[in-house]
Amino acid sequence: MIVQVDPEQLRQQARGAFLGMAVGDALGATVEFMTVPEIAARYGVHREIIGGGWLRLKPGQVTDDTEMALCIARAVVNRQGWSREAIACEFAAWLKSRPVDCGDTCRRGIRAFMLHGTLETPYNHWDGGNGAAMRMLPPALLSFPDGELLKKYALEQARLTHHQELSDAACLCIGTMLHLILQGVSKNRLRREAEALVARHHQFGFEPYRRLASAYVADTLATVFHYFFKGRDFEHCLTGVVNQGGDADTTGAICGMLAGCYYGIDAIPRRWLKKLDRRLVSDVEQLADRLIVANPAGR
Repeated sequence: MIVQVDPEQLRQQARGAFLGMAVGDALGATVEFMTVPEIAARYGVHREIIGGGWLRLKPGQVTDDTEMALCIARAVVNRQGWSREAIACEFAAWLKSRPVDCGDTCRRGIRAFMLHGTLETPYNHWDGGNGAAMRMLPPALLSFPDGELLKKYALEQARLTHHQELSDAACLCIGTMLHLILQGVSKNRLRREAEALVARHHQFGFEPYRRLASAYVADTLATVFHYFFKGRDFEHCLTGVVNQGGDADTTGAICGMLAGCYYGIDAIPRRWLKKLDRRLVSDVEQLADRLIVANPAGR
């Protein structure tokens, strides 16, 4: 597939997606595991990055959603190409650093690699969490615009920790949507991609919205799709999705990467970007740039 892209535009969209992910993560972490009534009672509408939450984060601090995606990006950059083993090593080093949070399924998969060198966890019908889907930005950027390469990268990174059909489907859908955004498609075209996923797996149905925002990957994507397609700009998308509560750091991160890529870096509110740690912003921007350089379409 031949896709003509402006390398500078591609770089800016990559930065927007990465920063959108980090902002969504930091915004949503405050209200993670809260219900809609609880959020409304405490904040009215939660729209500021203030930290806190059950993890007692500093304002602008991110969680495993952003950190694991950055692990993949670092592995690609340091190895100068895709390497499932390098990604697993980055995950292991990250886990040893005692991160602020790590999901049980992710932890189990990483420990299997640390103890046994396992690079693909066995299939488990119950591993339908969102921990692999939240890491899809680096595989999508590196593989663009090659759909077959996207499938390889998506499933290899996912199955380091999650090997389940709905997790696989979610990863492929998010990656495909990112590819489409990088090609400049409309939201209507993106909606058709989401609807195709629902046609294959009804669990992802997002209209009518069931108002479930759990860590179950089908609930996560239904929430992301509902607010991404309903939103009129970046802030509207993100404010809507995190105020649904539940696994709000992950719904915020995934919606943020899609909206950041779609609307662009300039659409991310400056007050939110200013709350992120400067070292994180610098790291994110450098890794985004180097991922694009590593992709032949971005050279």
